[in-house]
Amino acid sequence: MEPLASQIRPQDLSGFIGQTHLVGEGKPLRIAIENKHLFSFILWGPPGVGKTTLAKIYAKALDVELTELSAVSSGKDDIRKLVGQPTIKPRVLFLDEIHRFNKAQQDFLLPYVERGELTLIGATTENPSFEVIPALLSRCRVFVLNELSHDEMLQIIARSEIKLDEEARDWLINMANGDARQAITMLENTRNFYGKVTVESLTNTLQNKFLRFDKQGDEHFNTISAFIKSMRASQPDAALYYLARMVEAGEDPKFIARRMVVFASEDIGMAQPTALVVANEVFRSVETIGLPECAINLAHGVVYLARCPKDRSSYDAYFAAIEDVKQHGNLPIPLKVRNAPTKLMKSLGYGAGYEKYDKESYLPEQLKGKHYFAPIEKMSHEKSV
Repeated sequence: MEPLASQIRPQDLSGFIGQTHLVGEGKPLRIAIENKHLFSFILWGPPGVGKTTLAKIYAKALDVELTELSAVSSGKDDIRKLVGQPTIKPRVLFLDEIHRFNKAQQDFLLPYVERGELTLIGATTENPSFEVIPALLSRCRVFVLNELSHDEMLQIIARSEIKLDEEARDWLINMANGDARQAITMLENTRNFYGKVTVESLTNTLQNKFLRFDKQGDEHFNTISAFIKSMRASQPDAALYYLARMVEAGEDPKFIARRMVVFASEDIGMAQPTALVVANEVFRSVETIGLPECAINLAHGVVYLARCPKDRSSYDAYFAAIEDVKQHGNLPIPLKVRNAPTKLMKSLGYGAGYEKYDKESYLPEQLKGKHYFAPIEKMSHEKSV
C-alpha cells in the first residue's frame, strides 16, 4: 500500500504548502513552471519540506520524462542506462541526495547536462557549495527551501484526515521539527498500530525499534542533533558515543567535521577563540587523511570542543543585528565613516571628522546607543552555557 505521505502529496502548485519565497505569485519556481522553462536546478533544504514534491510538480507541468534516482544507491551505470534509452520527450533526472554522488560520479554526469541530454534536478540537505563540483554547480540554479512553519505543518497534518486532539497535534509538530514527511509517517504508523492517536501512542510509536526512520534521512538528523547538543552540554562521553554511531553508520566524516567548525564559533565563541583553530585543523585532517584513521582526529576534536567553556554572545549579537537590518533596512551610514575616494565626496562631508580609535558610535543615527554584543561576564549563567 502506498504510504500516506505519498497519497496526500499535491500534484500541482495549488495544493503545495510552504516555500512561498519560491512558489508564491511572481516567485522564481512558479514563473518557471507557469512559463514551462526547462533548466537544471538544485533544491537545497532540510528533510520533509517539499523537495521531491516540487520536482514532481515541475516535471508534470512541463510534460517531461522524469526519472528518479537516489545518489545513495545509484551510480554511473544508472546514468549510462538512462541516457541510452530512446525518448521523444525532454529527459529530466531527479537525483535525490546529490551530495552523496562522489566527484567521479559527478564528473561522469556533467557532460550529459552540458549537452542537454539530461536536465538535472538535484535535491540535497547539504550545502551544494561544498558537495557539488563547481562545473556542475555552475550549470544549475540553486533554490533554498526553508523548514516548514507551525501553521504550515498544521495544514499538512489536517490533509491526512486522521483525527487527533490539539495536545497530540502540538506534540507531533514539535517532534517533527518542520519535517512534514516525518510527521505524516508518525501519524500513519500510530494509527495503524494503536488506532487512536494520542501523545502516549505517538510516544510509543517513536520508541518502537521496528519503526525507526531510514538512516539516510531522519535518523541521520536525529543523531547529528544529539551529537551537537552533547558537546553543547559539555558531555564528551555522549558526544563520543554519537560520533561513533555516525562513523560506524558510514556518515561522511567531512559532514561531521563541518558541523564541528560551526559549533566552535556558535557555541564556544569568545570563551575560547582558539576552538575555531582546532576545529578547522580537524576538518583539514579529515580531508587529508580520510577514514578510518581520521576518526581519531574527530574524536580528539570532539573531546576538546565538549570540554571548552561555552559562550554564544557573538552568535546572539550577530542575529540581533540581523533583526535590526530586517526591521530598518539600509539606514544611512554616518558621514564620518563613509569612504571618500573623490573630491566631490569629500566636499559632501564623506569621511569628515573621522579619527582612529574614536569612542563615538559608528552605528546609524537611529541605532546610536544600541549594543548587540554582551561579553560573557555581563551575561546570565543560562545564556553563557
